[in-house]
Amino acid sequence: MAAYALVFGIVVVAIALAFGQPLVVEWRRKRLRERLFPKPWKRILEKRLPLYYRLPDELKIQLHGHIQVFLAEKTFHGCGGLEITDEIKITIAAEACVLILNRKTDYYPGLNSILVYPAEFIVRGVHHDGAGVYTDEEQILSGESWGEGKVVLSWDDARRRSSSVSFGENVVLHEFAHQLDQQDGRANGVPILDRRADYPRWTRVFTNGFEGLRAQVDRGEGSCINEYGAESPAEFFATATEAFFEKSEQLKQEHGELYEELRNYYKVDPAEWH
Repeated sequence: MAAYALVFGIVVVAIALAFGQPLVVEWRRKRLRERLFPKPWKRILEKRLPLYYRLPDELKIQLHGHIQVFLAEKTFHGCGGLEITDEIKITIAAEACVLILNRKTDYYPGLNSILVYPAEFIVRGVHHDGAGVYTDEEQILSGESWGEGKVVLSWDDARRRSSSVSFGENVVLHEFAHQLDQQDGRANGVPILDRRADYPRWTRVFTNGFEGLRAQVDRGEGSCINEYGAESPAEFFATATEAFFEKSEQLKQEHGELYEELRNYYKVDPAEWH
């Protein structure tokens, strides 16, 4: 009987841990979100993020809470001799958290670390040209989203792009959009949507947008969406996300259906922020 009692006790404890862990995590996150947001951090947001001024007050409060959870759960590493400062952490965390405002979120569950270089960095990889030819090459990048729990960023590019929303190019928004896209294990430009019924419309609208951008690039025409989005559906989603937050009125005017899909997904309407 004692052995059965012991086994039963172990099972009960295991079940309690399995079901109780999410409750503990959410309780801890709630406590973090309710902390007073440090004034020096707010000054960094005011200095570094023009987008911050456009946010409605309720979203600013929400952003403050998300930043505190993000900083408690993710680790920043300086690379190439870069020393990680509060300015670096707050700027990057804030832009990452803009993408999860008004949404049920698990705070990028597959992400553990943010690696930050002083400037652009070199990555070696194998390139496939589509005709069966593979070449080993070096790429100079300002950001990269890795599937193994890491985002790599150039601080020089993150700092310059975050200082003005007129660029329509933002390496932090771009790479964290990739993180959202990769949450289902695939980087294909289709993040996890609210309902199964949402996928056909998303696929139609984004396929049309992607093919339209490729045609514009081929014709040498400009677009409010960065031409790098013509590289793949995954890059199109990331560049469309940049335009959604940084060139919202132009995107809404030129690509109304695409804007609506992104508005439904991100649960915010940046074109209405003033």
